[in-house]
Amino acid sequence: MTETKIYIGLNDAQTLNQKFDTEKYKHILKQVCFSYHIPFSVSVTEGGYFHENGDFTQENTLIITLIDVEDNIITEIAKDLCVFFNQESVLVTSGEVKAYFIKESL
Repeated sequence: MTETKIYIGLNDAQTLNQKFDTEKYKHILKQVCFSYHIPFSVSVTEGGYFHENGDFTQENTLIITLIDVEDNIITEIAKDLCVFFNQESVLVTSGEVKAYFIKESL
């Protein structure tokens, strides 16, 4: 199985500040996933990165985790999120994982 993660920073590309509450961004992200009819997980973390000019930025970041979603759909979602969240780019990572379900009943 393939696990893909999309990292979306929440600072606006122009103002370099977060415009809305993190919960609002999570709601938008969930709506995007619902529209593609794919299962997903969302987490919030804090991160930082260096701009090409050497400036350092810290920001809240949403991470969406997708399992076995086709590459073309991942690309479409990443592009949508760039637009909706006004980002210069989003980071996509992907790799093989061993995944399985365990079921147990009382």
